[in-house]
Amino acid sequence: MSPRRGPRRSYRFSFRDLIVLRTAQALSTAKIPARRITRSLKELRRRLPEALPLSGLTIEALGDRVVVKEGARRWRADSGQYVLDFEGDPAGGSLSVIARSGVGRTAQDWFELGCELERRNAEGARDAYECALRADSAHSGAHLNLGRLVHESGRLAEAERVYRRAILACGSEPLLLYNLGVLLEDMGRKSAAMDAYERALREDPRFADCHYNLALLCRSLGRPKQALKHMAQYRKLVRPRG
Repeated sequence: MSPRRGPRRSYRFSFRDLIVLRTAQALSTAKIPARRITRSLKELRRRLPEALPLSGLTIEALGDRVVVKEGARRWRADSGQYVLDFEGDPAGGSLSVIARSGVGRTAQDWFELGCELERRNAEGARDAYECALRADSAHSGAHLNLGRLVHESGRLAEAERVYRRAILACGSEPLLLYNLGVLLEDMGRKSAAMDAYERALREDPRFADCHYNLALLCRSLGRPKQALKHMAQYRKLVRPRG
């Protein structure tokens, strides 16, 4: 890899450079043998296009091999040999490096890609949700899923920024406020969490899980009357009808 220097001596990386860098990191994490990593990256660098393919590009581990999926084609990075679909499902591997074109993709397309990636590649899913938000800053589903993934990764301050940005873009969406409340509880900020839950209930008084969380929070804060009120409302909402 030989990135060019910019006018102020900063490095400029091509599409191929960036994909090779991400692949090297993911291969190492997936514990692919070092010799195979070197050979795969050398061939991958040679075979990748200079520009981002419009069909999208996926690089995955199939056993201890690196497989590239470009459109309908799949080929081995170390040899260029094509891989047939019945040889195995790379989705079960431990590596996934995603590069997708934004051309022609809507916010919903990116959102659905993020949902698809969540089970096997949380980083790729986060990237897809960010792309969805660049296409539509008010896509509440992308905000919700991105915030949850960041929260689950333990980056609580960053998750709060995601939810605050989402509320500014989408307004007082009950689910966003509820998720923010859960996050604030995890951060030990109980009063702020209560405020978030109460705002969610002003938007949707029938939000059962929000009543439940608020009941437990009120109990922990020594407010038994409010706790009983919200627990009663929760039980009323989840009681089977008939």
